[in-house]
Amino acid sequence: MAQFLTRRGFNQQMMSHILAFSFWETVLLQDMIANPLKPITDRWANQLNEMCSDLRTNTLSPSQWQDQLEELFQQLAFEEVLRMIDFDRLSKGFVYPDLGVNTKVVRFPKLAGLPDRLAFYPKIFGMKKDRAIIPHGHKNMASAHLVIKGEFALKHYDKVREEANHLIIRPSIDKVLTVGEASSISDEKDNIHWFRATSDVAFTFDVIVLDLNDRQYEIDNIDPYAAENLSGGLLRAPKLDVQEALRKYGK
Repeated sequence: MAQFLTRRGFNQQMMSHILAFSFWETVLLQDMIANPLKPITDRWANQLNEMCSDLRTNTLSPSQWQDQLEELFQQLAFEEVLRMIDFDRLSKGFVYPDLGVNTKVVRFPKLAGLPDRLAFYPKIFGMKKDRAIIPHGHKNMASAHLVIKGEFALKHYDKVREEANHLIIRPSIDKVLTVGEASSISDEKDNIHWFRATSDVAFTFDVIVLDLNDRQYEIDNIDPYAAENLSGGLLRAPKLDVQEALRKYGK
């Protein structure tokens, strides 16, 4: 009887070891499958922060930053971007305004090498069909915008010069922007933009760098529909306050 119990105990112990090994092997395998690109994701996020830091210190010019950031957006699998910004959580219960757009701040996960204080502000912008990020220009800031859901009609303009109540602008981009595509603005190139959602809902992931050259950022809303045609393809567009711009372009 004692011999039988010892053999049975031995067999049970061996089975326990086998099951434990199998369990941890499965856990490790699942972790590898769930995070196969983690080093790539970490490197991507650090590159993004370094580019924004270089823009702040003028190591990169604004137009160089735009070109390099739009390229960087294409270097990470789209699903990894959504996972990193936790888009499922951010979009759950999202409130879509009747005019214009709503935003939520993105909280990056703890990633190797990424500082707690980022050199940029990450956000998502979301809206319903036919709502818009109203046409507006920027001073002392740069931003890049990756479409992460839906579709937009996008217009950009270059700001040529500024008057007290008008901006002199030149059309530069007019196209449909779909999931995975990006655009950007800076004081050097494509400074004014205007997004209108053409799908039921639409979202962008935005990388925003404010107060460049140690100057506070400013925004000028404009009225392209009321613009005066000038020679050389230029437009003289009136400036609008936020409420008037939302009333005319937010829906």
